[in-house]
Amino acid sequence: MPSNKNSRLKDPELYEDLRDDGASKEKAARISNAAAKEGRSTIGKRGGESGSYDDWTVAELKERARELDLHGYSSLNKSALIEKLRSH
Repeated sequence: MPSNKNSRLKDPELYEDLRDDGASKEKAARISNAAAKEGRSTIGKRGGESGSYDDWTVAELKERARELDLHGYSSLNKSALIEKLRSH
């Protein structure tokens, strides 16, 4: 069951499913709230496919971390970078 910190989520169950699948907190919240507003089938049809972070290079991962304004990623290895991106 989602905790109170996710109380602004409109579809907490979908949020948790997305997080379990590796989506970042931001992405999971955005998708779950849009799905609650417009319907899950509408969002599913509209959504694209993003490549797995596992397929990205370390340089690409660091660039994404920079875009998200994350800190403390410069010395991380690939697996740690992926974890940081997924848990932001």
